[in-house]
Amino acid sequence: MTTQILFIRHGETDWNRAKRIQGHIDIPLATTGVDQAQRLAWRIADDVKHGARLDAIYSSDLLRALQTAQPIGDALGLPLQLRENLRERSYGAFQGHDSDEIALRFPDEYAQWQTRDPAFTPPAGESQRVFYHRIVHAIEPLIAAHPGGRIACVAHGGVLDCVRRFACGLPLDAPRDYQLLNTSVNVVDFDDGHATIVSWADISHLDASSVADDGFAKAAAPGR
Repeated sequence: MTTQILFIRHGETDWNRAKRIQGHIDIPLATTGVDQAQRLAWRIADDVKHGARLDAIYSSDLLRALQTAQPIGDALGLPLQLRENLRERSYGAFQGHDSDEIALRFPDEYAQWQTRDPAFTPPAGESQRVFYHRIVHAIEPLIAAHPGGRIACVAHGGVLDCVRRFACGLPLDAPRDYQLLNTSVNVVDFDDGHATIVSWADISHLDASSVADDGFAKAAAPGR
């Protein structure tokens, strides 16, 4: 049976705007992000009003995801189900810095990061390979709990990146050529261990000119 998941990236934070790595640091939404989250909730509630189905809302337990998911839950009367394993990749010592600061403070590690080696681990952080497998395994029980259902999963740019790579069979070291946008709705069907992209980077609830993909100009990592 096909389970459909709406993967949603959290709303904008001040650190998104500053191109600063958040990782596991618990940063709240910016004022713009709060507005984006409310517009997203209105959009999803309207979809449900017109016949769309939403059985459950799962969210990363980090504040920026929780603040994005809560208006949806409030609009639909659904409780949020928080999952620590849906957090963004842990960037360890890189967290709190932008790419220029990382290059200055950690020149050797920065150079390794730019190679896109999936095994590279930032000091006290998580490799892309470990992160990818964490996310794939985090999604499996959600699918199992909702056979034939339709659920929302509010998380992070890195999580969306893992989902896209899994669905499209993309290598972890392949450059990203798709968008990871704040409060974007990214719809994926899961059936018998396979994933199919239904739609990607849908921000029809927003003014598109106000939304930017915050991938680093220099860094090899996906948006946060």
